[in-house]
Amino acid sequence: MIPWELLDSAPVPGGSETLYLYRRDSEYSIRVDGCELMNSRVHGSEDALAELACAKLHDAPEPRILIGGLGMGFTTAAALPYLGVRAQVEVAELVPAVIAWNRGPLAHLAGDPLNDKRVTVREVDVALLLKAKSQSYDAIVLDVDNGPDGLTRGANDRLYGRAGLAAAYAALNPSGILAVWSAAPDPAFSKLLRQSGFTVEEVTVRARRKKGSRHMIWIAGK
Repeated sequence: MIPWELLDSAPVPGGSETLYLYRRDSEYSIRVDGCELMNSRVHGSEDALAELACAKLHDAPEPRILIGGLGMGFTTAAALPYLGVRAQVEVAELVPAVIAWNRGPLAHLAGDPLNDKRVTVREVDVALLLKAKSQSYDAIVLDVDNGPDGLTRGANDRLYGRAGLAAAYAALNPSGILAVWSAAPDPAFSKLLRQSGFTVEEVTVRARRKKGSRHMIWIAGK
């Protein structure tokens, strides 16, 4: 078997974790502390996250979308075919190296979505960005860490906790959609979404669409 090759590593700002980028032939992997966060061969549920959110925006002539977490670019790429030429897609990514990887060795994986003129990438914690906005977005799509039960940053609790959901609610337009990806179901998070004023639809999606692990997507309406 072809061994994995370490291409690069980068610290997570504000934390003690380090991200590692590996390649094996045409396959890429991003890991933290020995745990794989994402793999270029397994992105069906990330695609579905964007598709399910954007399918709710058919009445928005100039939709404005916020995507929290760049990853390998698959979520951003999956959103673009559903959006018109006047759409604005803002991608918030905390780790500068992840942005650099998506402009470099990972760019080809998802078709280089960062070169789309509708896409703007911001090097920022999406939780901070949400606090600064009020009724700005038609959809907020969160694919940060491993979902509400995160692996890499305890600070992600402020994104998926009561205060974070209140900020997301305020940052959405009156008929806006919050879409959240998770590696596993989380009944407590579903309850918290409802308590925060959202209507909640839970969708289970396979990691590779038709096979693989079962991942959870919440589609929460304001």
